[in-house]
Amino acid sequence: MPESVSVRCPACRSEHRYTAPSYPCACGAPVVPPLDPDAAPTPVVHRAWQEEWVTVRCGRCGRPGEWPRPESGCPCGTVLRIPVTGPDTPPAPNGSPSPASGATPDSYGTPDSYSAPAPDGTPAPESPRAAGPASRRPDIPSVPIRTARDAVTATVLYLRLLGHDDIRRAHRRPPSGIGLAGRGVLAQIDPSARPVTSRDVECLWLMSMSESAPCLYFTLAGYAPDARERADRLGVPLFLLDLTGTPQPVNAPAEALDATRS
Repeated sequence: MPESVSVRCPACRSEHRYTAPSYPCACGAPVVPPLDPDAAPTPVVHRAWQEEWVTVRCGRCGRPGEWPRPESGCPCGTVLRIPVTGPDTPPAPNGSPSPASGATPDSYGTPDSYSAPAPDGTPAPESPRAAGPASRRPDIPSVPIRTARDAVTATVLYLRLLGHDDIRRAHRRPPSGIGLAGRGVLAQIDPSARPVTSRDVECLWLMSMSESAPCLYFTLAGYAPDARERADRLGVPLFLLDLTGTPQPVNAPAEALDATRS
C-alpha cells in the first residue's frame, strides 16, 4: 500500500499530498500505516479515544502494534482522517488488554481523561539515574514501549511522579504526536520514528504560552540538534523514552525537573 496519497478536503475542495509517518516497532523496523488511495478522507467532528488508533502489523517480525490513526490538517482549518486499509488485527476492545502494555482502554479513564494504571506491586527496575545510596527519589515504573498507547502510559506515570494526578487528553491536538494536559502542565508525546524538529518544540511552547502552563516534550526517536538548541533557549524540558518506558532527561531544563520528582 502507498505511504503517500493525494488528499482532497471535502470542505474547501483544496488538494494536497499526505505522507504517513513511520513508527518504530520493538524489533527496530519502521512501521507505516497502510493508506487507502481509493477512499476519501473524512472530517473529524467528534473524537473518541478508541477511534484514534489503528493496529498495524510489522512487516519484519509480524508483531501488531497500535499507533495513531493518520490525520492531516487542511489550511482551511478542517482536520481530515486519512483512510487506511483494513488492519490485520482489530484494536483492543473495552476491557481487553492492549497487545503490549496490559492496560485496557478504560485504564485511561474516559476518552478525555487519563488515569494511569497503578504499579502492580512488583518493584520496577531502578533507573540508572536514580541508583545509589544517596538517592531517595522513587523508581520510575517500567512500561515496555511497543505501541503508542504504551508511550502514553509511561508518560502519564512519569507526570504523576512530578505531582500531576489529573492528566487528560489535551483539548487542542498538536500538529504532530499526542497531547496531554493537566492542571498547570502540557505534555506532548511523539511516538513516530522521526526526530523532533525545532518547529515541533516551538509549536508546543506557543501552546503552553497560550495556556499559561509549563510544557514537556517526550519522544521515542530523539531530537534534531536545532530542536535541542531551541528547547534550551525556550526552557522546554526534553525527555527521551527508551524501550523500557523510562523517560531520560536530555537537556538542562529536563534535568532540573527530573530532580523534583517525589
